[in-house]
Amino acid sequence: MKPSPESMTAMQSLSRSMRAVPLALLLAALLVWGALASGGARAHEMQPVIVSIETTRDGALTLTARMNIEAFLANIGAGHEDTDDAPTAALYNSLRGQNEAAVAAAAKASSPGLLAAMTLSADGAPVRLAFAAAAVPEVGDAAVARLSVVTLQGRLPLGAQALVWQNTKRFGDAVLRVSRLGEREPYFTDFVAAGEPSAPAPLDIDARQATIDVVVNYVIAGFDHIVPKGLDHILFVVGLFLLSTRLKPLLLQITCFTLAHSLTLALGALGLVQVSAAIVEPLIAASIVFVAVENLFTSRLQVWRPAVVFGFGLLHGLGFASVLADFGLPDGQFVAALAAFNVGVEIGQLTVIGLCFALVGFWFGGKPWYRRYIVAPASIGIALVALFWLAERTGMIGA
Repeated sequence: MKPSPESMTAMQSLSRSMRAVPLALLLAALLVWGALASGGARAHEMQPVIVSIETTRDGALTLTARMNIEAFLANIGAGHEDTDDAPTAALYNSLRGQNEAAVAAAAKASSPGLLAAMTLSADGAPVRLAFAAAAVPEVGDAAVARLSVVTLQGRLPLGAQALVWQNTKRFGDAVLRVSRLGEREPYFTDFVAAGEPSAPAPLDIDARQATIDVVVNYVIAGFDHIVPKGLDHILFVVGLFLLSTRLKPLLLQITCFTLAHSLTLALGALGLVQVSAAIVEPLIAASIVFVAVENLFTSRLQVWRPAVVFGFGLLHGLGFASVLADFGLPDGQFVAALAAFNVGVEIGQLTVIGLCFALVGFWFGGKPWYRRYIVAPASIGIALVALFWLAERTGMIGA
């Protein structure tokens, strides 16, 4: 049977791509190295500490920090994106293998250092905090970061109007959430970089965080989740960019992706859709593989690709929703915070596309060798990185 013209075109495209294998392997090696260096599968990734402060009308205060306590005990802070990069990685891994009682006891013994790593002030006056408890999960998979909850207690001075929380670089980046006893959602949130003070959180019982502050904080949080921390989402967007240098195919794909992840982000934030990360994360890796591999066989937008991209966008939106759940949504400003986070994600994606165009598309997109020496090697490299993530996230290989 004579091959169809479409099959011949695909075979010729693949043949040309295979001639770029040496360059592709070099690029793939660099991408794999970058993925490992950045903790791409999140096994040892340093995550922001979630600090929640709950106050009462009479001034009682409870501070809980959901954190990687083993990383703190091993003195691994904001200077390392991955625990394996730190000089004390061996100590961290040893602590990670200890049972919950042993780690809780170590946290209590080191509570003076924990208290020294943060400051809390009300109207400029220090608030004294005392260690209360450390809740440490069971060992589980020792290759996955264990998030414990440390509880501190204190009392605010009478009539205090605002509080400010500040951390050190040892404590790392943090998300601050302030709520009142009995309220489900925080009324104040802030993303606090390591070593920086938070914005003042009002303590007036009728106060609410200004909408503009909420918007700015959540735009920053959404952008930060893409650039620089969302390497898997970055590679997916780069895969979409590589299909064609024409603007229409790119806009159609990005539109489908945006609509889809916005939908599941909203549904996830509302609690209407919840899917385990053990399912979502491997599927996100698989989506990257699909897009990268298809780039090798076609140079134009096939009729099915927008629908496939939309489906993958639903998965990525669930991943965004899990991150947003860690931040929480401020009471009374749910819609503003959700929209701002989504805008931050979009700005991050557009930044990635803009960089791709500025660095590659503008200069080389019209060259006859563009697909052979740029699209093919980059797509093969992205596919290999995503295959590594897929194997790691499904437990086929160790983290």
